Amino acid sequence: MASEDAWSCDANDALHITVVQPGDAKPKTLSTFHPQFTYPIFGDDEQIFGYKGLIIRLRFAAHDLRPHVHISYDDRFKAVGDTAAVDLLGALKDFVPQEAFVNLSDYEQAVQDDPDAKDFTPPGKLVFQYEVEERKYEIWAGSLADPKVRLLLDRMQVLVSLFIEAGTPLATDDPEWSLERWTVFFVYEKVEPPTPTASSYSIVGYATAYRYWMFQRDRSETPAVKDDAFPPPEVKVSELPSRLRIAQFLILPSHHRSGHGTHLYTTIHASCIADPTIVELTVEDPNESFDALRDAADYCLLRPEFLRHKVGLNPDPLGAYSEKKRPRTVPTGALIPTKLLFDIRTSFKIEATQFAHILEMYLLGTIPKSHRMAGGTNLARLLIKKYKAEDENDRRYYWWRMLTKQRLYKKHRELLNELELMDRVEKLDDTVQNVEEGYEITLDALEGRLPEPEDEIPLTSGRREKRKLTVEDDDDEAENETEAAKRPKV
Repeated sequence: MASEDAWSCDANDALHITVVQPGDAKPKTLSTFHPQFTYPIFGDDEQIFGYKGLIIRLRFAAHDLRPHVHISYDDRFKAVGDTAAVDLLGALKDFVPQEAFVNLSDYEQAVQDDPDAKDFTPPGKLVFQYEVEERKYEIWAGSLADPKVRLLLDRMQVLVSLFIEAGTPLATDDPEWSLERWTVFFVYEKVEPPTPTASSYSIVGYATAYRYWMFQRDRSETPAVKDDAFPPPEVKVSELPSRLRIAQFLILPSHHRSGHGTHLYTTIHASCIADPTIVELTVEDPNESFDALRDAADYCLLRPEFLRHKVGLNPDPLGAYSEKKRPRTVPTGALIPTKLLFDIRTSFKIEATQFAHILEMYLLGTIPKSHRMAGGTNLARLLIKKYKAEDENDRRYYWWRMLTKQRLYKKHRELLNELELMDRVEKLDDTVQNVEEGYEITLDALEGRLPEPEDEIPLTSGRREKRKLTVEDDDDEAENETEAAKRPKV
């Protein structure tokens, strides 16, 4: 066993990813980093057997991402029966283009003497430019049906397996009509060319997004059977009402913590808003770090709109109801301006659950911190006083918790209904606390980066809207399970 360990190494440590550009005599390194994951290539243990001093260098030319694989080691295990060293080239060939497996000297010469490098521009169209600490960056967008876009994506798709957990490289050999659904966004830095024939572009990251058709029924028309021609006339995918879904999103580690992810996300979002055929922006299976980026970006986008419309939580949604006539349910429109918020959400083309997150975070931020859990408010007293608390900010916080509970109950209804009533209430309370803690982290991170509102947030949400959604009062949480399962939620 000890001898086998001596011949094994960590695949993440052995693999070096390098971005290079032409130098005076040979290519020079701009950045080097290790992958986060190698299990798609080398197995769940992320171990490579059969080598000592193993280094796998995966190089990319900074401008056109021309790849190269170079493997070196001090010693290799001699096969004994069925036990043999890992076939490194065989393991890599399904993830790296064939052009990467050339002689080192041929690759270096191709990078040094690329005749097209000087005139290189990223494929597609320039859609956004920005600066970070006096360094200039550009974002380009192009269709995957464009061979130049497809070439760049094919060259760098191995990075999906190395940096996006459970990420799957795209199939770029689909029919053209299918490829047209995909848009690739490339982030490049504009640099001073290191040699007279070198490119002025250096890769920073990229994202892919695809359209999928969204059925929109015209409710003004009475449903009827139509004798339309068959087959129907050809329609371009780009002309159909669609959702746009971000599939892959990657900023190279050497460019982390510089705001490039936020610029890329907001550029994709802006392209959706500008496209009348895009109805909504969604994200495919985001991880926690992307969720944090997205929440912060969407919050910065929507907060000025909420302030402009004076969106707030009504601390007294029961209005003139007496204690005897107090309704069991409270219309959501009595707490927040639901029609206005629907219009804001659709105009900014934000998916409903994501919009609810941002709204909840914003409404929480309108409550003074001393009246929130983060400020040490007396939650036990609030749960006794509830909507009858003397301080209107305590009442706001109470109703904020109710509003958030309704969304969480709706999202997890099937799971929660399997629990006993008191367990269900406890689970909801714990989940609301976790959600609130997450919002506080984002609000704290954004503190000082946002302009102060000119006007104070109003204490009421304005006139009621005629909506069927309702919010349950905590007084009813201890009722029988049958009634609890029937509750309409936000």
